[in-house]
Amino acid sequence: MKNLKLKELLSSDSTVEDLASVMKEALGFINEPGKEVKGDPFSSSKKHYVYGIKGLAKLLGASSSTAQRIKSSGVLDAAISQNGKIIVIDADLALDLLRISNKNWGRKYFK
Repeated sequence: MKNLKLKELLSSDSTVEDLASVMKEALGFINEPGKEVKGDPFSSSKKHYVYGIKGLAKLLGASSSTAQRIKSSGVLDAAISQNGKIIVIDADLALDLLRISNKNWGRKYFK
């Protein structure tokens, strides 16, 4: 029955969403209609990583020395994984941490 549904889908005018739902159902990522199982590879919540100081500099739009200074300050420690010379940075978390950090750097005295 699933093969018939897939053949009908491919032979008729259908959208990408229709094809994705049939594939999810065929691969077992949907238990009940409309309820997805955790660990769905078709979800759009992919992590975005950058690698090294050059990757961090490109993410921030800054120079390598500025990226090194920010990394050394400890603000991004939660977003950085480092093993020896290899540095992996969770880009979304790093930007969130910098956004929070920048709120604390506002003017302290109002005149």
